[in-house]
Amino acid sequence: MRWSQAFIPTLRDDPAEAEAVSHRLLVRAGFIRQLSAGHYSMLPLGQRVRAKIDRIIREEMDRIGGQQLHLPALHPGEIWKKSGRWDLMGEELFRFKDRKQADNALGMTHEEVMAILATELSSYRDLPQIWYQIQTKFRDEPRPKGGVLRVREFTMKDSYSLDLDWDGLDLSFDRHYDAYVRIFSRFGVRAVDVEASSGAMGGSQSVEFMVRSPAGEDWIVSCTNCDYRANLERAVSRLPDIDDGDAQSLEQFPTPGIRTIAALAQGFPDLAPPERQIKTLVYMIDDQVTLVLVRGDHDLLEQKLIDATGSTKIRAANGDEIKAALGASAGSLGAVNVEDLPVIADNALDGRSNMVTGANRDDFHFRGVNVEKHIRVKKWAELRTIRQGEACVRCASPLDIWKGIEVGHIFKLGTKYSEAMGALVQDENGESRPIVMGSYGIGLERNMAAIVEASHDEKGIVWPVSVAPYQLVLTVLRADDPATMAAAEDLYKDLRNAGVEVIIDDRLERPGVKFADAELIGIPYRLTVGPKGVDIGSVELTTRAGLVTEDIPISDVVTRIQSLLA
Repeated sequence: MRWSQAFIPTLRDDPAEAEAVSHRLLVRAGFIRQLSAGHYSMLPLGQRVRAKIDRIIREEMDRIGGQQLHLPALHPGEIWKKSGRWDLMGEELFRFKDRKQADNALGMTHEEVMAILATELSSYRDLPQIWYQIQTKFRDEPRPKGGVLRVREFTMKDSYSLDLDWDGLDLSFDRHYDAYVRIFSRFGVRAVDVEASSGAMGGSQSVEFMVRSPAGEDWIVSCTNCDYRANLERAVSRLPDIDDGDAQSLEQFPTPGIRTIAALAQGFPDLAPPERQIKTLVYMIDDQVTLVLVRGDHDLLEQKLIDATGSTKIRAANGDEIKAALGASAGSLGAVNVEDLPVIADNALDGRSNMVTGANRDDFHFRGVNVEKHIRVKKWAELRTIRQGEACVRCASPLDIWKGIEVGHIFKLGTKYSEAMGALVQDENGESRPIVMGSYGIGLERNMAAIVEASHDEKGIVWPVSVAPYQLVLTVLRADDPATMAAAEDLYKDLRNAGVEVIIDDRLERPGVKFADAELIGIPYRLTVGPKGVDIGSVELTTRAGLVTEDIPISDVVTRIQSLLA
């Protein structure tokens, strides 16, 4: 490719709206352009990178026996209703009615469609199967940001495993895990696996692959000593024991004007430090008023509550709903002797006594609360947010909390979708059994951004060779000098014949402009051809990573570049 004929609109200044490094550099280097919030055009350089990411994914999916297909992006709303996700997905699912007033959706994932295809299978002899596609997905993100990190339209590889039983699913899951490790290694990023919440996907287990980055939107908890890692939504820790002291009797006491954990602790420092308080939160879960209890010094992580209940409808109750259910206002609430409302409590409260909580009477609290004796807990669960420095649940070493970019997610779905869509096969005994499914996703543009976040410097992007738009840029210092241009053209021809992906910068621009553009774009290697070098039969070879430059004979160029790329 000749730079003078290429569409590479580099910019000297950062886009005003860009916060993430990848957003800033991909726009400046001419890889992407925004059409509207959350929608980006892939320019030629961006498309070349995405195509290489696509190829690596396909090679590794084919390696584990995957079969590629392509499914519709437009789905009848009926299939989402059948699986129960029409309501569960909420406003993130793009919905509309067609001319016949039928509900439709733009696919953000394809579990339902894949399960429908799986109804074509009839016998255990047809299994296992791995089907995958690389296709545009849509998600109505409320706050698109970070360039292509959080968007409303994106390309995703989604694959699905179909097995007769859970043992088969375990094998398919492990094959995908290994394939993902190879994929991210080939991308040149260090992605670590973490335990994750399955969220709206459902299923028994999921693992995310995360790249550490300040641009990430997920918080990851990892041990500083062992290999424990989990998304904050899934993480647990080991809490120190608390001495509850001698048993005391349950007693109401006045707390005029006190409405917060901190105020109660300040007013009664010996009686009610935060760790001896029960914080009572009121939620509407499937339209049922529900009390959610955590320790006073802990915070509820709402996704954990969603996972614990499996609810599709959950929100904090409003003031009127709270008053009607409990007869008191927020700040004086508790679950002592509550019989007619379900109570969900965090595990940190299990077995606690001599606690303090609201009395469901404004300006009054209970002391001497024994959780087992005085509160009817319907469900115990991990509900609290883990904090920096807490003890690892495995080895008790301190936990670290950091931000990461999710570059892949794999799920054990089970039979949720096959049962909903009637995807059954006969086993060896002639009995009908629902197919056991797994789902596995990788976002292509998000991985492009993650690679940039992990590999850049103050001058621009530093692409790994495996995904770089070009492997080599041939920079001609004097494109208007016939001898220099002739030598460059010979090298350009020889490199292309040797299979090197090379772009020749034949523009009539100053050397500084050409160098700055090459460094901004991040092409792994640069050959600089100038009049002085041509006179002595030499060119400069610069490695983008570290900008290390050396002189090499023109006669050695092809062999040397081939060895570097190998």
